[in-house]
Amino acid sequence: MATEVKVPVLPESVSDATIASWHKKAGDSVKRDENLVDLETDKVVLEVPSPVDGVLKEIKFSEGDTVTSQQVLAIIEEGAVAEAAPAEGKKAEEPKAEAPKAEAPAKAAAPAPAAKAGGAELPPGARATAIREGVDASQVEGTGRRGAVTKEDILNYARTGGAGKAGGARPEERVPMTRIRKRIAERLMQSKDSIAMLTSFNEVNLAKVSAARKQLGEDFQKTHGIKLGFMSFFVKAAANALQRFPIINASVDGDDIIYHGYSDISIAVSTDKGLVTPVLRNVERMGFADIEQGIAEYAKKAREGKLGLDDLQGGTFTITNGGTFGSLMSTPIVNPPQSAILGMHAIKERPIAENGQVVIAPMMYIALSYDHRIIDGKDAVQFLVDIKNQLENPNRMLFGL
Repeated sequence: MATEVKVPVLPESVSDATIASWHKKAGDSVKRDENLVDLETDKVVLEVPSPVDGVLKEIKFSEGDTVTSQQVLAIIEEGAVAEAAPAEGKKAEEPKAEAPKAEAPAKAAAPAPAAKAGGAELPPGARATAIREGVDASQVEGTGRRGAVTKEDILNYARTGGAGKAGGARPEERVPMTRIRKRIAERLMQSKDSIAMLTSFNEVNLAKVSAARKQLGEDFQKTHGIKLGFMSFFVKAAANALQRFPIINASVDGDDIIYHGYSDISIAVSTDKGLVTPVLRNVERMGFADIEQGIAEYAKKAREGKLGLDDLQGGTFTITNGGTFGSLMSTPIVNPPQSAILGMHAIKERPIAENGQVVIAPMMYIALSYDHRIIDGKDAVQFLVDIKNQLENPNRMLFGL
C-alpha cells in the first residue's frame, strides 16, 4: 500500500519551507519514525519522519526546493523490501567465481569513496558535487547537522586546494544564505529601521554570586540534578526587575503600548544555523532549578536541531550572553516587538575600590539596549541598577527585594 509523506502543518507565521537535505534516496528501505528529510523554515529546521516501514518509492522534491504545508514530499510503499541489498550481494559473489576478473569490479567501485563520508551516506546534493569535483568525501570534515558533510563542505574542500579540480592561492566562494540566516538579517534590519535604539551600561561585582555558587553548587546539583550556573542569577534578577519596571517589559503596537503582566524571557542561543531565542515562560514564577533546567533543555534541543516553532514564539524580553565567546562589551540589538534586551559579557578580574580598599573582584559589564520611543533613559538606568543590586546582594532575590 502506498503511503504519502507530507509537509507538516506550518504555523501561520511560517508560509513555506525549503528542503535542506534528504537522508534517504528512492529505493531505500525506511523504518517508521526514521528521519527522511530536513525542512528549513525561517526559524527552525524540521525533521520529517517516515510514517510507516517500507521502501521509499518516489521523491517529489529535490534539495533546495520550496514547499508548503501538507504538500506531498514522497511516496512510501508500506511493507515492501528494498531490492538493492540482494542485487549487491549477487554482484559481490561474481569476483569469487572468476578470479581473473577481480580487477574490473575494483575499478568500477572507484567512485565509492565520494558517495560516503565517515561511513554515512551523503545527501544527494553533496554526492553529486563530490563526483563532479572529484573529491573523496571521506576526507572532508562535515559541518552539517550531526557532522554530516554538506554540498558546501565539498565545495570548500575542493576550492581551497584540499582536493579536486579547483584550488589556488586566493579562493572565493558564493554560497546562498540559509532561510534562518535570511530571517535573522531581516529582523536585524527591521530593528534598526523601526526602533529608536539606545544602549546604557553598568558593571557588576559578581564576587557574592561566585561565592554562593561555590558554597551551594554541589548541594544544588545533588538536589536538583543540574549545575547552578551564572545565567539563572541573571534571568531571575531580570524577571524581578521587570515586575518593578513594567515599561521595560512592554511592547509597541501602532500607537499603543502593550504592558505584559508576565515575564517571558527569550534566551539567545548560538547554533550552527545562526542565533535563536527560545523562550522561558512565566519566569517570575520560576525558581533557580526551574530556570537552569529550562535553559539546559533548550541548549540540548538547539545542539540537536530539535527546537520547535512553539519554543521560539513570543517573548517579552531577551537576555544574550556574549561573554561565552569572550566579548568584553557590546551593544545588543533589540528583538522586535520586544522593547529591550540585556547583554551579559565576559567576567574579568579587575582592581576596584571597596570600603576604601583596592581589591581584585570578578567584574562584568552589562548593557541594556532599549526602544527610546517608550523607555526613557531614567527607567533604563534604574532597571540596570536594580539588576546590579540584586546580583551584588543575591539574598535580595530570595526576599523579593
